[in-house]
Amino acid sequence: MKQFLFYRLPKRILDIVVSFVALIVFSPIFLVIAVIIKLSKGTSHVFYAQDRVGQGGKHFKIYKFQSMVDNADQILKSDSQLYQKFVDNGYKLPTKEDPRITKIGAVLRKTSLDELPQFWNTLIGNMSIIGPRPVVESELVEYGDEQRIQKFLSVKPGVFGLWQASGRSNIGYPERAEIELDYVDRANLGLDFKIMFLTVVAIFKGDGAF
Repeated sequence: MKQFLFYRLPKRILDIVVSFVALIVFSPIFLVIAVIIKLSKGTSHVFYAQDRVGQGGKHFKIYKFQSMVDNADQILKSDSQLYQKFVDNGYKLPTKEDPRITKIGAVLRKTSLDELPQFWNTLIGNMSIIGPRPVVESELVEYGDEQRIQKFLSVKPGVFGLWQASGRSNIGYPERAEIELDYVDRANLGLDFKIMFLTVVAIFKGDGAF
């Protein structure tokens, strides 16, 4: 009850307020990005929705601005060596080596503008402003045994997280898993505000962005 009153409740209120304000403030940017994506080559969609695993193991659709070509999954899996590198590299590829990324997509990823639609995920309650980054189901194995996986899934995933604040894609598994689980152990409002500040700094510096 104490944790609910002094952490979970104010955290949810903050999520609603921040995400609502962000969606309004960034709406002109949403429009500009949408127009640029529609005019660019390689994709016919403005938004990208992907299945992720959220709190309690519940699946949800995470939303991003489209930064890949339409047949991205087929392109990646058609090259077995590239796909293995993708898995070994923490389910990511450097932008310059990733044939799926469009030119505008590379810019969106570098600046993290592709993540802006996740404020909608936060508003409707699938995500929080701060929390471990949501993963696809195949990534759960990186968190270890069932007890560690359930610990990871005990909180809402976040738009921003301790892993991002610590260097984002410069840090792969298994270190990423330890960082995310460390957040679960130490989660509090003070840490959340610290992570938000450090993540904004990391974004402006472009650290680990791909």
